Amino acid sequence: MSDDVSRRAFVKTAGVSTAGLALANVMLASADAGHGKDRDRTREFIRDVKNARLFDLSFTWDENSPIAGVNPPFSMALNATHASTRGTFNDGGQLSFTSEIMQWSGQHGAPSIDAIGHIGHNGLLFGGVDAAAATSDPRGIGRGPGGVGAPLGIDHYRTDKLVNRGVLLDVARFLRGDSQPLDAGVEITARHLAQTAAAQRVKIERGDTVLIRTGWGRYFTENPALYKGDASPGPSVDGAQYLVKQRVFAVGNDTLTFEMRPPIVTAPVFQVFPVHMLLIADNGIHIIENFDLEELAAAEVYEFLLVVPPIKVRGGTGSALRSFALVPDDRD
Repeated sequence: MSDDVSRRAFVKTAGVSTAGLALANVMLASADAGHGKDRDRTREFIRDVKNARLFDLSFTWDENSPIAGVNPPFSMALNATHASTRGTFNDGGQLSFTSEIMQWSGQHGAPSIDAIGHIGHNGLLFGGVDAAAATSDPRGIGRGPGGVGAPLGIDHYRTDKLVNRGVLLDVARFLRGDSQPLDAGVEITARHLAQTAAAQRVKIERGDTVLIRTGWGRYFTENPALYKGDASPGPSVDGAQYLVKQRVFAVGNDTLTFEMRPPIVTAPVFQVFPVHMLLIADNGIHIIENFDLEELAAAEVYEFLLVVPPIKVRGGTGSALRSFALVPDDRD
């Protein structure tokens, strides 16, 4: 069996099994012998997943991490330390604990996913929802009268997509012929995406999450100023239209804004962040930014089980993620 076929089977099996794991746990609670087969299947599933090769797609996030200037900076401070809490409960100083306060934009991190209600286009959110009404209550999307736009908050992220088939398009390697990053401002077009998929012998399927490697992930820590600068490679409107036609569920890459930066087009009309408006507001496609795709690309893994677990915050505009990819471990 080829690597591509075995990985496809793994992604399908693991995705279906994960979606049904809650049901399996309920079944395991039954003591009758008829559930022995289900217990065996669950054990086999757990063994397969634990034996899979895991690719961590997340950078470490702190106050030095690059973030777009339109978003609030990240800060974190311990509001309780082990020194200050020891003896709090008059137990002779046995117990101590620590906790922290963090302040940041909820839909940004390393990586992060945008909720569908994050972006409006001409005063409307996806599905024709009135954008102003959806955020009339500052507590979050859909918290105002009538719950306008509530289904577009990150707390309504589809549970069947917490695990999903992921496809990596290593556009940087296809265009350059090596592992180096694309130059700043390179426009990734529909042709680039289609040709990369063909070269990698992968097929984008409806409902997939498609990740695009530009090679800029290395700059997240090596050169944060460049990473968050005025120019970076990414999909243009043309490239985004290709993804829309593939009927994908979500897209992501290894840059700060996903789309090519500066994120401006002048024709047929002037637009800022046109790819965000096209994907999120017009078509309901989630955008994930700040993925670390270097290890995945170096291993030439182009199809995988992708785990994307947003924090379930009511009315949230998005969520930071601890995201990872799983494939069968074919290494000796």
